[in-house]
Amino acid sequence: MQRSFDDLGTPLEQVTFCVIDLETTGGSAADGGITEIGAVKVRAGEVLGTLQTFVNPGHPVPRQISMLTGITDSMVATAPSTSAVLPHLLEFVGEAVVVGHNVRYDLGYLNAALEREGRDRLPNRSIDTLALARRLVRDEVRNCSLGTLAGTFRLDHRPSHRALADALATVDLLHLLIERAAAFGVRGLDDLAALPSMGAHPQAAKLRLTDNLPRSPGVYVFRDRRGEALYVGKATNLRSRVRSYFSTDDRRKVGQLLRETERIDHSLCPSPLEAAVLEVRLIHRWQPRFNRQAKDWQRYVYLKLTTETFPRLSVVRVAKDDGALYLGPLPSTRVARLVADAIETAVPLRRCTAAPHRATRTGPCAPAQLGVAHCPCADDVTPDAYAAVTDLVRRGVTGNPEILLAPLEARMHSLAAMERFEEAADVRDRAAALSRALRRQHRLDVLRRSGRVVLEFDGRSGVELMSGRLVRSWRIEAAGTTAVPLPIDLDPASPERSGDQTNTTAPLDRALADELTCVAAWLDKEYRRIQVVSADGPLTSDAPPIPTFEPA
Repeated sequence: MQRSFDDLGTPLEQVTFCVIDLETTGGSAADGGITEIGAVKVRAGEVLGTLQTFVNPGHPVPRQISMLTGITDSMVATAPSTSAVLPHLLEFVGEAVVVGHNVRYDLGYLNAALEREGRDRLPNRSIDTLALARRLVRDEVRNCSLGTLAGTFRLDHRPSHRALADALATVDLLHLLIERAAAFGVRGLDDLAALPSMGAHPQAAKLRLTDNLPRSPGVYVFRDRRGEALYVGKATNLRSRVRSYFSTDDRRKVGQLLRETERIDHSLCPSPLEAAVLEVRLIHRWQPRFNRQAKDWQRYVYLKLTTETFPRLSVVRVAKDDGALYLGPLPSTRVARLVADAIETAVPLRRCTAAPHRATRTGPCAPAQLGVAHCPCADDVTPDAYAAVTDLVRRGVTGNPEILLAPLEARMHSLAAMERFEEAADVRDRAAALSRALRRQHRLDVLRRSGRVVLEFDGRSGVELMSGRLVRSWRIEAAGTTAVPLPIDLDPASPERSGDQTNTTAPLDRALADELTCVAAWLDKEYRRIQVVSADGPLTSDAPPIPTFEPA
């Protein structure tokens, strides 16, 4: 049973809980048996039903267990077997959230019994009142046993090591703990489930900052006391994601982030795509110091095949619409150099930088002498012969990557066959870097050439793309109604996004690479849920997939 974000965000007054308590023969769940089951189903403080039955465990009840619970062999001798009881229990529980005091113990025995019967384990979400009590009332009691808690807080029912009585006492305790949890902003099931792990967090007092966050897709911004953005993130469920920073997120920087946070803002988005794009745009604009991804776009570089008589590969920071061949943007100079090494290994491009004039040469360069490069410093290289080499590079980058990748694969296997494994691994790493760069470039080029595209997502929201960039988004309120446009931070006049981005023959502006990557990833992931309303060009390519060389 896979729970959706909507399920987890259900207000607690709408959640159906099934409180379960088992009496057992002791020992472990693997070899012990169940002697009694008690279950109470409740919602909004109202008892919807109860279930109580003895169970024949199939072997004697130990004497010490009988002394503790009062359950004897004679009491369970005529009781139904576990296999007979389980169907009734499963039907009673249904899809309710299972609750228990030390619920892992009860679920351990129950799941072991299910597995022995060839059934699946219970898939229901569970809540442990023991963990909640340790978080909420530990300072008020000598221990958190069910008996101690029932006595201290004068619960209506008192536990007696009998299944139904203990289950009813746990129901009372659950209601008490839910009331206490409200002080921490707990309103939904996801909040209640996460609360125990938030208990020891040094910044738990700042949970109040999350009280007004909705359970909807959007972007959140942690801000300091001066209002400056510390961190920007996206989420399908804003409330759940932000609150997770106080519980499940143990990254070292999170503690410092929460210490400096004084405010948490958010922007609702119709779909996860808009959230992803807005996140990238805000990170690019504000450069929050706790963000790592999407901050380095200004360091992106391009690999350029120059337009000289004897072209060579050069790493450049700015791509111009000058007719040269560009690959990128690439994430760093190191990556660009690795890609260049891959191409130069596959095709004998010129590698020397000296001007190709006899008067300035002292002899062929080292790559030319080794025969791995057709450089003009060698007397036998003519412009026409060299043009055939550069044509291979152009075709390999723009249309047929096999031209570049096949020689690399052949060399990698050849080196491995000669047991020159380190050299083979180096060639593999170059091929992997080139493959990644080509796959990304081809995907983004297809997206840029698609022109104006209108899409609907799950029939609930819509987006308009222009050459791959998100220009408009909306939520479809109801069937037959007019789509309602929602604003997005387009910032078309931003200096880093200046220029004509509709010119798809020009290199992709590095400021837009992260955004188009978001759009491409969303299309590839959600294509089954997307309906194309209109499109100037195709969103996918018919070309065969580019092979990968990633190490296993």
